[in-house]
Amino acid sequence: MHQTTVLRRLDQMESDLATRLFERNRDGLALTPAGELAYREAERLAVDVENLERRLAGQQTDPEGRVRLATTDSLLNGLLAPLLGELIAAYPGLDIEAITCTDVAGLTLRDADLVLRPTNQPQETLVGHRVGSIESAIYGSPAYVERHPFDESDLPGDHVWVIPDESFVHLATGRWYRRNLRRAGSTLRCNSLYGMFSLIRNGGGLGVLPCYLGDPAPELTRLSDPLEGESIDLWLLAHQDLRKMARVRVAMDFLAQRLRDRQRQLEGQP
Repeated sequence: MHQTTVLRRLDQMESDLATRLFERNRDGLALTPAGELAYREAERLAVDVENLERRLAGQQTDPEGRVRLATTDSLLNGLLAPLLGELIAAYPGLDIEAITCTDVAGLTLRDADLVLRPTNQPQETLVGHRVGSIESAIYGSPAYVERHPFDESDLPGDHVWVIPDESFVHLATGRWYRRNLRRAGSTLRCNSLYGMFSLIRNGGGLGVLPCYLGDPAPELTRLSDPLEGESIDLWLLAHQDLRKMARVRVAMDFLAQRLRDRQRQLEGQP
């Protein structure tokens, strides 16, 4: 919208309310006390409308329609992909939209009905299922390990390490990186866990991966037991109002059970 149109509409609003909401100065517009009050009320009303929309949506009973699921690229590729196909086969009336994000911290329910995310502290405003516990271990490609034998007692050793960049400081394995790889000479940094998986799988170096991603890959060799004290819970979450919708409830319960069936894969057990 053009600036002159915005200013004209603001003038009309002040005229209709018979109240000055803005002070005009050289730098532009500044809210008056009345304007600040109107702004706070408008924010509150926007939240109320959003909550009302969720509650009305929750009145739906038929398991049909779109369900938007947000998760990480690694969880989609390592766990969810076959399960979503099973879900559609069981409930053909559903339309599943998978929204992926490389950053766990960026996963929210702002644009999704469900979110599958690793966390030990889910938001209190959300409801859902703890579907398992993710364990991680050290992996490398057979070709890399043959050229550079690995000794877990001599970390970091003379190895190239594939590690996450600073945007992944919240990773459950962050303490392990800080404790063991501070003296690492050569590193490959990546802002995606699935990108790290690809680099390690193709011989770029050694790295820590979740067992659900590393164990099934024939191009990888696991070089350690699951790292002690570095596990993190996996949660499938929804807004409490959307949880009542038939399509969200059906998708949530179906995926939660299928994910629980894969607990041994999550924990790196044979």
